[in-house]
Amino acid sequence: MTDAAGPWLIVGLGNPGQEYAANRHNVGFMVADLLAGRMGSKFKAHKARAQVVEGRIGAPGLSSRRVVVAKPMSFMNLSGGPVTALRDFYKVPVERIVAVHDELDIDYGTLRLKLGGGDNGHNGLKSMTKSMGPDYHRVRFGIGRPPGRMQVADFVLKDFSSAERKELDYFVDRAADAVESLVVDGLERAQSTYNS
Repeated sequence: MTDAAGPWLIVGLGNPGQEYAANRHNVGFMVADLLAGRMGSKFKAHKARAQVVEGRIGAPGLSSRRVVVAKPMSFMNLSGGPVTALRDFYKVPVERIVAVHDELDIDYGTLRLKLGGGDNGHNGLKSMTKSMGPDYHRVRFGIGRPPGRMQVADFVLKDFSSAERKELDYFVDRAADAVESLVVDGLERAQSTYNS
């Protein structure tokens, strides 16, 4: 019954390439990698300039949902192109798209889930919104503000600090749980559990 409406598209935002892999800006990729691991699948290249994994999340049976987990292989500020191509390829309505991304205005490790809204200066969201409007879900992963006078661009393209890395696995795991809850239980239930 759920499959009649097609899959959900979960997009982890980040920059491709090993030099960016551990950056704060790549936390969306980290969550996508964990979700793929939970589904027991490996990413495959897709013609939409993205890496994708297809599978199911949630308990087996009626409550599980078909999902496509994707990592755009363009750079962050061009994410909209691959995401729109995947949306069209898999015929996913925009309200079944979830962007997982870093968020400066939330303390490190804090999550906020929402539907629609502005891009708050985030280039990945800006590109997605320009391509398909703002009415997709967001799982916002707090990374906090840069210390002192550090530029935002420098901060997001740096790796998490050693103190942050001690808790990073836990927070990425929690963000993956929040994505699953959003898709399976709906936004309100997921918000009441994960919006801290």
